[in-house]
Amino acid sequence: MSARREGRELALQALYSKDLVPQDANATLKRIIESFAEGEEPTLEVHSKAFAFASELVSGVVANITAIDEQIAAKSKHWSMSRMARVDLNILRLAVYELLFRSDIPKNVTMNEAIEVAKKFGAEDSAAFVNGILDEIAAGVTDKE
Repeated sequence: MSARREGRELALQALYSKDLVPQDANATLKRIIESFAEGEEPTLEVHSKAFAFASELVSGVVANITAIDEQIAAKSKHWSMSRMARVDLNILRLAVYELLFRSDIPKNVTMNEAIEVAKKFGAEDSAAFVNGILDEIAAGVTDKE
């Protein structure tokens, strides 16, 4: 698994946990990272890159949550955010953060990664749901070079 995919998965876990028990998402991420490395001899280079990327994502989502949630709410036809599965919502938050605020990540990479993470962590229809909303949001985003 790539360091960035691992980072996205760690960030998802931290944001999901924050939704369940309101708390500082960065502190939650730190606990997840600490427990992740317990009892295993990690490939330090890959894990440290993943941890750093996860931290960037969590901090970015938290700092821009209002703008991110406004985009999701505007493009999710027939779905209020309160009805969305928490996993799907947080996958969307991560992807929308990347689309809007990370010029170093191409649009197609963000969308593909979000779909793959949704397949792994979401319900059977999560990938299609995430893809549909991200297509709408990405249509208004200039591709990054």
